[in-house]
Amino acid sequence: MPSYDLSRARFRLSDEHLMVLVQMATGEAVPDALVAERDELRDCGLIDANGLLAHVLMPLLDTLIDPAVVISLEAAGRQGELHHGVLVGQEHVVSHQGWPGEREAEYAYVEPKMLVWALADMVNLKQSGATVQTGAVIEARVGTVEAGVRAVEGIALSEVEGAERDWIRKALEADATLGEAQVVLLADLIAELRSSWRMTAAWRGHQNSRVGVEGSGFAVWDCGPLGYWHRESPAEPVAAGQVSPDSIMRLVQVRPKHVWDLIAGLLPEDGELLRG
Repeated sequence: MPSYDLSRARFRLSDEHLMVLVQMATGEAVPDALVAERDELRDCGLIDANGLLAHVLMPLLDTLIDPAVVISLEAAGRQGELHHGVLVGQEHVVSHQGWPGEREAEYAYVEPKMLVWALADMVNLKQSGATVQTGAVIEARVGTVEAGVRAVEGIALSEVEGAERDWIRKALEADATLGEAQVVLLADLIAELRSSWRMTAAWRGHQNSRVGVEGSGFAVWDCGPLGYWHRESPAEPVAAGQVSPDSIMRLVQVRPKHVWDLIAGLLPEDGELLRG
């Protein structure tokens, strides 16, 4: 069910709820398939008895309808995939964050000057130390890495440590091109993997001297006590069909400060944006 927190101007809304709100805000009729979601919005008070939208929704809807920059965060972990992000509008910035197993995501307004902080918080960026020397590199075929990740799918977080590493190593050892040291380190990374995530930004700019969609992105593995690993290859943004099981994945261990710099560098400069 949708809900909102008036004291902090935040909302819990599903994609279907957003579709209803955008339809109404733009003067379009709500399709029959979304009548139930419209009624839920009415029941929680975001639509009044006269069919008018709550005033507190206006900055959210203005930003949804006409964003200048769209930042997407796709995170994968043992609880499945989650989608978060930020919409930068002409006057407001809106974040949205999913929750495992929940239909609704939380939408909230972000102070523009705090945008990088908000994005860093979304990926749980911490200034914690790592037990592996910063700058360590792992290169392996994408298919090999995926086999190692699949080896722990469905394993409960409470499983005895050690057993899963054996399963991961067996999956990795099927690739004869990996040396023993790389197998051991990669197995440790996969066993400690909290989430693998990619952050991308898109905006309207110039592409080959024409107006088009510009973008940038990067991907990171958060391996808990083993630190952060920047996925340098395949480099983001990755196009559909660009990566195959034989493509090489290159992971480089980096400091939290480097991840912070990647987040800050993701955003376009004012001169790169086409407005209006």
